[in-house]
Amino acid sequence: MSPGIVFHSLAALSYAILALVLWRALASGQPLQHVNRLVRTGVLVAIALHGVALQQSIVQEHHLHLSWSLALSAAVWLGMIVFWLESLIIRIDGLLLLLLPAGAIASFLAAAFPSAQLIARASDTALRVHLLIALSAYGLITVAAFQSVLMAALDRHLRFPRELAGNPTGFAAIVGRLLDAQPPLMAQEQLLFRVIWVAFGALTLVVISGSLISYTVSGQWLPFDHKTVFTVLSWVTFGALLLGRRLRGWRGRIALRYTLTGFAFIVLAYTGSRFVIEVILQRA
Repeated sequence: MSPGIVFHSLAALSYAILALVLWRALASGQPLQHVNRLVRTGVLVAIALHGVALQQSIVQEHHLHLSWSLALSAAVWLGMIVFWLESLIIRIDGLLLLLLPAGAIASFLAAAFPSAQLIARASDTALRVHLLIALSAYGLITVAAFQSVLMAALDRHLRFPRELAGNPTGFAAIVGRLLDAQPPLMAQEQLLFRVIWVAFGALTLVVISGSLISYTVSGQWLPFDHKTVFTVLSWVTFGALLLGRRLRGWRGRIALRYTLTGFAFIVLAYTGSRFVIEVILQRA
């Protein structure tokens, strides 16, 4: 069993235990706006285990290995990193109710589907840096997409509170308490645009470094293939969103539409095509 599988399994177990603790507290009606120091320490340990798992799985000697499961795992890990850094500034512990199960699922999938594609010419330092920046950019965009969906759900919950729908029980009551435990919309919007700014910067570096590598290898600045086209479309989409935010104060539904559109382009550029090839067509 490879070290990547072992550490991904340990990370999945850690996330699952922490998620179980918080979800049991939620089901019992306890407020979860703030978690105790023991849980926060456990989250930091789980993040560290997850990071080691990705390093062991992706970076091997002078080669890089990538797959849809590792891309998903990296995206969730970056989301946990963003949460941890942001939690040092504002209290957003309610997001752990969603991030911890996501971390457990992503780590489990990376351990269950360890098969990965060996990236050609990855011994080239420039190409290795380009690929790692690209993976970071795609991961941050994924985080932004899920964050925007959560904000849309929370906005709807605030507009149509549970009291208007009677006295919900069972699953509806759990969902209501889950949304009640989330950070305020203004705090989440600040977090969303911080993530988008960093993702846009990383995506800009991806386009520039990819163009330089392509010109060195083939003499073309921007090769006309599906990855390049959809990556550039995503870059344009997020650039337009940030420009609209600066000039016209775009937020809410407009931000949601642009974020999900940019995310869809990234899915088409990499994750979606790799999933179809590796899992559905079983060509990996």
